[in-house]
Amino acid sequence: MCVALTTNNKLGILLCSLFFFSSSTWAQSSTPSLEQTSASQTASTSEATASKPLPKVKIKTTLGDIVLELYPEKAPKTVENFLRYVKKGHYNKTIFHRVIDNFMIQGGGLDLKMSEKPTDAAIINEAGKAFEQGLKNDIGTIAMARMQDPNSAKAQFYINVNNNDFLNYQPIAAGDPVVVMKNGEPITLPRSRALVFAAGYTPFGKVTEGWETVEKIKGVATGESGIYQNVPNKPITIVSIQVVK
Repeated sequence: MCVALTTNNKLGILLCSLFFFSSSTWAQSSTPSLEQTSASQTASTSEATASKPLPKVKIKTTLGDIVLELYPEKAPKTVENFLRYVKKGHYNKTIFHRVIDNFMIQGGGLDLKMSEKPTDAAIINEAGKAFEQGLKNDIGTIAMARMQDPNSAKAQFYINVNNNDFLNYQPIAAGDPVVVMKNGEPITLPRSRALVFAAGYTPFGKVTEGWETVEKIKGVATGESGIYQNVPNKPITIVSIQVVK
């Protein structure tokens, strides 16, 4: 599965190298409330919270703050990777470089000059592990951006502003070819392609405070900047991301 969540070209390759889902598909869907999604997410994390406090981070932006709680039991390598970048200050003075209302807001990889910051090695995809424990690309969740290779996520992340089911991991049945879902319809693919298509994008936390800031960001006017599309006309800077003590 590929969605436009990379940073490479004008054709929407801002997270993958292909974009199988047109903007009209998700733009026409109704957006559920964050409260509705949070209720189910909170119930699924109650055991973890009872045994050990969940890590939290605060994203300080030029439009306000966003607080996230992270789920290391559901996506351990992903949370570890994100916190490593947080602690070494990688995200400071990066921007939200890609904003699409009714879809997601993406950042953490480019600076104000639209230059990519150097990163560590890519991490393993944990979308399946998260999915099996009830963590999906629902409104309010934070997830890792990546290229077409399922195991290519590095530092960039996005926050879902809709329930983006098509970004979730899909279980694959035995056999070759196999059936997977695309835009709500079944399609048949060779197993090798299906495994990539259905790998999903790894969610690893959710917004607990500052949804009004997310609302501000997702509603800004956007345009083109060089090779990039859906770029806010006025830069939205991530001043810092810090662990909440």
